[in-house]
Amino acid sequence: MARPTILLRDGAALRVSDTGDGLAVVFQHGLGGGEAQVAQTFPTGFRRITLECRGHGGSGIGERRPFSFEMFADDVLAAADQAGLDRFVAGGVSMGAAIALRLACRHPDRVAALVLVRPAWTFTAAPVNMQPITEVAELILDRGADRARSIFAQSETATRLCREAPENLSSLFGYFDRSDAHTFAQVLANIAADGPGVSERDAAALRIPTLAIGNASDAVHPLSAAYTLAAVIPNGIFAEITPKALDSARHFTELDAEISAFLHAHSNVRSLVPS
Repeated sequence: MARPTILLRDGAALRVSDTGDGLAVVFQHGLGGGEAQVAQTFPTGFRRITLECRGHGGSGIGERRPFSFEMFADDVLAAADQAGLDRFVAGGVSMGAAIALRLACRHPDRVAALVLVRPAWTFTAAPVNMQPITEVAELILDRGADRARSIFAQSETATRLCREAPENLSSLFGYFDRSDAHTFAQVLANIAADGPGVSERDAAALRIPTLAIGNASDAVHPLSAAYTLAAVIPNGIFAEITPKALDSARHFTELDAEISAFLHAHSNVRSLVPS
């Protein structure tokens, strides 16, 4: 049963979901996502804590600017504190994976394992795969959502994604349809230009079990990002699953199986001694 709470952070009322029992996993959504995305992604049978980041889901936008991975990760750690978690598994999808990676590198005493699903960032800010999101954000800020949508629909980027990564294109069009499109465009612009703020050396120093999951046919979440993270982190495991664009049901079935198997294999994670 869900246990929703509110976390107040410098002018922002942030919604936190706490569901299930057992091994505690702090699992975060992607850019533009929220609790619903995580509920679809994360398997049952574990305790899951999810903070909807500023401007996402039922959370407020707050007063601080710019939006950043530092800000979002600090908010997530505060949610873990509020939930009474001393040491936990951290994970997430896309942006959520980058937040989890930052938490593991900056707070190694708190994070006992990592689950990185379809990561979009590795060790640099504003990676080239974020360019479509930057393009959408700039169009909305400059032209307004309705006009921006028409312009983007005729762009080279949209044409390429329609051919190579239709799931990505669908997600991008969703940004234009938000009731708060102009306000949220600033979140998109800031996060797309940012990065988790960790180096390859930081990741190589991690001594915790890590699962990195990716799929092909995804221009925003390149398979190479998941492979790179699994290769750099000493205890990293790489798993490739079916793309949503090819078979959505199979995608989520395989995702559920990979995460469940990993978490069950490390169900004693709370007893691990920080390195």
